[in-house]
Amino acid sequence: MPSDGKIGGKSDGTLGGRSDGTLGGRSDGGKAGEILRLDNVSASYRGLKALQGVSLAVEAGEIVAVVGANGAGKSTLLRTIAGQVAMEGTVMFDGQSLARVPPHQVTRRGVGLVPEGRRLFPRLSVEDNLRLGAYTRRGPDRFAPLAQVFELFPRLGERLSQRAETLSGGEQQMLAIGRALMTQPRLLMLDEPSQGIAPKLVDDILAAVGRIRDLGVTILLVEQRLAESLELANRAYVLQTGRVVMSGPAADIARDDGVRRAYLGL
Repeated sequence: MPSDGKIGGKSDGTLGGRSDGTLGGRSDGGKAGEILRLDNVSASYRGLKALQGVSLAVEAGEIVAVVGANGAGKSTLLRTIAGQVAMEGTVMFDGQSLARVPPHQVTRRGVGLVPEGRRLFPRLSVEDNLRLGAYTRRGPDRFAPLAQVFELFPRLGERLSQRAETLSGGEQQMLAIGRALMTQPRLLMLDEPSQGIAPKLVDDILAAVGRIRDLGVTILLVEQRLAESLELANRAYVLQTGRVVMSGPAADIARDDGVRRAYLGL
């Protein structure tokens, strides 16, 4: 726990850093800047093979989008990294293996997940939902990141006493992201953050994702809005039936009409 309790653990209180002042750097002397690597990862969901030999890498400080048609395995990929799905292969975060690491320990190591459907505590207040996000932290300053969450999402600060179930879809998504930021992640994974949100709030949510990256948190993004996610991302991976079929700069994938038709159903 950083002494100032701010999100991400940097000594100056910024998002996404480490106590040594580096931005998600590896501790093992490996490739500079690489915070996440998957090698030949396979996983099943409800008895079906959802991921088959997936390999990908995420550099610290970038936004990486994972795109594909429904059922491609995108959500299973995020849940596998988070330790919620048994897998074969290698998942390395900051140079350390996440194999057989339980989900709460994955969170404590610096990996945050905003799940599809948000999964808030509906009858609890906004404030209580946020405070529960700090459950992996210790020390008197564990709730200090609230100030930064309210800077990103002022609406939450105006609705502290409201029950989560009374919020709009967009406000609930803000709350889900804020709760994940309370864990002080260096890697934030978002699963369909625009799902079920009024169009006028979608731009606000995606803009907040960009601001979170700018504050030092690496982003792994699964998003149904292809154009917006590829515009926001630095790089992208295309999944089809659990396999990576293409990867590269997000702008290149966005311009490739053949990719859009063949793999994304557009």
